[in-house]
Amino acid sequence: MRARLVIGVVLCLVGALWFGQGVGWVGGSFMSGQAVWAVIGVVAILFGITLLRGAGRTRGAAEDD
Repeated sequence: MRARLVIGVVLCLVGALWFGQGVGWVGGSFMSGQAVWAVIGVVAILFGITLLRGAGRTRGAAEDD
């Protein structure tokens, strides 16, 4: 449960960084300005959100018992 939470947060943060680099908001990398990294960033963010929602449901179900 805690692992899903941590991994979900990390994926969201890394995905946001990759998206920022892909669209050119964050410079200084080979990924800057490359649209493929923006897409990869969005996928990472969506996967992270899915993990966070799953961690929330698991936690809510455990508290109901």
